[in-house]
Amino acid sequence: MSYTDKKPVLPRICVIDGQGGGIGSAVIKKLKDLFGEAVEIIALGTNAIATAQMLKAKANRGASGENAIVQTTGKVDIIIGTVGIIVANAMMGEVTPKMAEAVANSPAKKLLIPLTQENIEIIGLPPAPLPHLIEALLQENLKNFYDEVQHG
Repeated sequence: MSYTDKKPVLPRICVIDGQGGGIGSAVIKKLKDLFGEAVEIIALGTNAIATAQMLKAKANRGASGENAIVQTTGKVDIIIGTVGIIVANAMMGEVTPKMAEAVANSPAKKLLIPLTQENIEIIGLPPAPLPHLIEALLQENLKNFYDEVQHG
């Protein structure tokens, strides 16, 4: 490969999670099953434990904390996480106002899972278990993205 050869730029999907990183890990495992190495998956944890768990789930890269989230969310194509990632002080205070603002203001498409520990209720959505929500995220909301990645 010469210096003039350019590596193709992979679409970037950012998964944000906090606390133990369980939801983010489950999403990343499913994303890897669906896309393999056709996309770059970036794990952003509100804390180091969440990031470590998402990296174990095979995210390509990961980082933790406010600055990582603020700096990275503007450079990705899709952001995935629970509703709490756009709510200041969510996840028992792990989501700082700067984090929530950066995610909300990012030009990336945001796919938010309607789970929250906050005093928020999303009207019109029937309750569903997490595995069903992740499957809907992939099959209904990422199908067009998947088709674009596969067919250039």
